[in-house]
Amino acid sequence: MKKQVGIEAVALAVPRRYVDIEDLARARGVDPAKYTAGLGAREMAVNDPGEDAVALAATAVARLVRNNEVDPSRVGMLVVGTETGVDHSKAVASHVQGLLKLPRTMRTFDTQHACYGGTAGLMAASEWIASGAAAGRSAIVVCSDVARYGLNTAGEPTQGGGAVALLVSEKPDLLALDVGLNGTCSMDVYDFWRPHGRREALVDGHYSINCYLEALSGAYRGWRERALEKEVVRWGDTLPGEQLARILYHVPFCKMARKAHTQLRLCDLEDAPGTSTSPEAREESAKSQASYNEQVASSLVLNARVGNVYTASLYLALAGLLHGEAAALAGKRVGLLSYGSGCCAEFFSGVVGEGAAARMARADVDGVMAARERITIEEYERIMGLPSDTPEPVEPAPGTFRLAEIRDGRRNYVGGA
Repeated sequence: MKKQVGIEAVALAVPRRYVDIEDLARARGVDPAKYTAGLGAREMAVNDPGEDAVALAATAVARLVRNNEVDPSRVGMLVVGTETGVDHSKAVASHVQGLLKLPRTMRTFDTQHACYGGTAGLMAASEWIASGAAAGRSAIVVCSDVARYGLNTAGEPTQGGGAVALLVSEKPDLLALDVGLNGTCSMDVYDFWRPHGRREALVDGHYSINCYLEALSGAYRGWRERALEKEVVRWGDTLPGEQLARILYHVPFCKMARKAHTQLRLCDLEDAPGTSTSPEAREESAKSQASYNEQVASSLVLNARVGNVYTASLYLALAGLLHGEAAALAGKRVGLLSYGSGCCAEFFSGVVGEGAAARMARADVDGVMAARERITIEEYERIMGLPSDTPEPVEPAPGTFRLAEIRDGRRNYVGGA
């Protein structure tokens, strides 16, 4: 019997404060519909300087270990995917290992490729396990980021932050990955970048969207070719993409998932054997509202309430989907599209596990979200003006971590008892 490998459990960490997106719109003199309908946003996480990528990652891993009774001695790899790392040499993963007192025998490292870094870590971990090199051990992959563009900028309503920790093992209760059934596409482009010394990213918005869609097309077609060879999907009365129960996309803003789904459907409609429809008819069919509602919409609930989380955005969508539909999707295959600017995209798939609902109950998604505090725009603007190297003296909540101080370039973190 072929070894199963995939995601056994998941845990989330989000900033303790957020703003209502309609409050932000009104403060900027914008019709709230531009943010709610135009971007698909409801709320936006607000990180203070104490809630950096390390603190969020450590909090997510602590919850993963505690809620799932993980034996740290059986974890052989810890990978952190991030594009907002706190040091140009010291890995976020090393901070997390120390804060949680994880064993010295594990391999620890960070992966960076814009928003693709978390998926790069997941593939490294799952292929390490599938190869047999793990010798029965599991891996923890963490996606942790802070998306920041600054006050009164075009990207302001697409900010956010948080972390998603994944336990990867031979017991994929959440999602059994189709190992080797992947499609990738990479290109050398400058669509989004954050030069040294900047807290805010630079982005060529329209160009970045086009790069995303072009890379999606290449990655999806690569996956579909392999899936057709393995008879995971077939050409027939339904398109190959329609044979996936759900499709999750990288979500820099929720409306991007609609654009992505239209592009994926267009790939199938353009490539279908014997197609005789006009380009105009194919484009109209690709925009199917029914297909979007069935395959995509239910995965965006958490993203709409947190905002952009860079590497974690795809996995926040996975957590949101399974939080709401794990029992109904058990035994069904879903597709996932990861995109990182610069750029690299990967389309992969997996089958939702029979134990997914029970695992999601342990994640306590509702509790994590309910613990947040809604703040005013004035307080949000105050927080955004705080220097990154001077965190406020706030006692961390039980089970969470915060940056306490930076002394001689060394970052010191504290955990809540």
